[in-house]
Amino acid sequence: MAGLRFTSLRLRLVVVFGLVALTAAVSASGIAYWLNREAVLTRTQKAVLGDFQQAMQTRASTLRQHPTQEELQRAAGQMADSSQRFSVLLVAEDENGRTVRGNSDLDTFTLEDVPQSLRKAVNKEQKISSNNKNTYHLYWQRTTQGDKPYLVGGAKVIGGGPTGYMIKSLEPEAKDLNSLAWSLGIATGLALIGSALLAQAAATTVLKPVHRLGTAARRLGEGRLDTRLRVSGTDELADLSRTFNRTAEALEKRVADMSAREQASRRFVADMSHELRTPLTAITAVTEVLEEELDAETGSVDPMIEPAVRLVVSETRRLNNLVENLMEVTRFDAGTARLVSDNVDIADQITACIDARAWLDAVELDAPRGIMAHIDPRRLDVILANLIGNALKHGGSPVRVRVRAEGTDLVIAVQDHGPGIPEDVLPHVFDRFYKASASRPRSEGSGLGLSIALENAHIHGGEITAANVPDGGAVFTLRLPLDTPEAKDPDDPDGPDGPGAEDPDLTDTDADGNGNRSRSRSNGAERGV
Repeated sequence: MAGLRFTSLRLRLVVVFGLVALTAAVSASGIAYWLNREAVLTRTQKAVLGDFQQAMQTRASTLRQHPTQEELQRAAGQMADSSQRFSVLLVAEDENGRTVRGNSDLDTFTLEDVPQSLRKAVNKEQKISSNNKNTYHLYWQRTTQGDKPYLVGGAKVIGGGPTGYMIKSLEPEAKDLNSLAWSLGIATGLALIGSALLAQAAATTVLKPVHRLGTAARRLGEGRLDTRLRVSGTDELADLSRTFNRTAEALEKRVADMSAREQASRRFVADMSHELRTPLTAITAVTEVLEEELDAETGSVDPMIEPAVRLVVSETRRLNNLVENLMEVTRFDAGTARLVSDNVDIADQITACIDARAWLDAVELDAPRGIMAHIDPRRLDVILANLIGNALKHGGSPVRVRVRAEGTDLVIAVQDHGPGIPEDVLPHVFDRFYKASASRPRSEGSGLGLSIALENAHIHGGEITAANVPDGGAVFTLRLPLDTPEAKDPDDPDGPDGPGAEDPDLTDTDADGNGNRSRSRSNGAERGV
């Protein structure tokens, strides 16, 4: 009963059982009490009134019409000498017309103890008819005096004579009825307790399989697809358990098939990306030579093929970026991406990112020095390059970058002054390969830049949100914890020195999913942003 709540099924079962038992017990007890009460009172009343009536016929009717007080007193005493132990009061008129009274209990029972309505009924003369052959009748009434119950009766001698009244205490019967009431109350309480115990047992029997089913469902929701229930019996709960087991088995098989296909797909992307890197390295070297020839003053490249050469150079760079981004996405999906954290000054880090891409003239930086954060500098550079590059390409300069510390969080806001992001595009700006414009499905970007930026924020324990500002333009807000736990793995092949390490300059910029990218020169080196 420790974990009962007001809305729990167990408590409701106990309450319903208790109410049913209480209603049945109270109804049965009430009926039994009423029947016993009527039986006891009727039996006592019949015996007392019968003795009184007999005494009136044998004692009071033998008195002369105008008796003396002594005669009344003696007759009252004789009448009260009965097994029913009632008191008698006789009232008559003597020869002088005075009212005289005879009391069996020495004036403890007086005429004032008789209700006025009873006296009036006793002294009322009835008409003689076929159904009523007596002018006077015996009347009785139950009264209470001083919280004690009494039976009061009265009759008048037919043909002239005294009027007699009797009073009988019903206190013994009341005590018996009170004892009966207590017994019935105790029986009702025991029935209520028994029903509560029975309800508890029934609830345990019914709810135990339900509890097991709930536990199994939670375990299934937590990913433990091998969860099964023991099935016993042929009732509805057993059928429910069998249905759960069949459902869990089908779900486990479906998830296993999907996981296998997803694993195969990830492995295919990873293998394809690794296989493409070797020929791409050679092709990139060739395209760099061709690009140098294009930029050379000698003009050794035939002007007729110069557009084709530039297209090859651009597409090779685009393919190289796509392969690097696919490998990075694969690492995130496989859970092998690791942080190499360091304490850095955020203002210096952002300045270095902007300077390396020759964006100093197009970016307004509001970053107070001295804000230190324990983060992975390379991954922060990737995030900033994507956010700032997309703002420059799709929002236009000036792009404003604001840095502030809020409690234990680092907040970097990148805001442009462009037309903003369409409302139907906002929910999808971080989706992979999402292109906002269906008329430009092929573009310089891959649609992976913002997705990679978001994953880099997540691996820090942070988040990136996109929104439009009321006065025009879009704002991307990066929120990272100032103290990111160290997560360097020296055996990780994707670490900073491993074969899978990313080139920090190879990032894709897709602020609105259109795949456009900004490129610039810095110190004679071509950098893809």
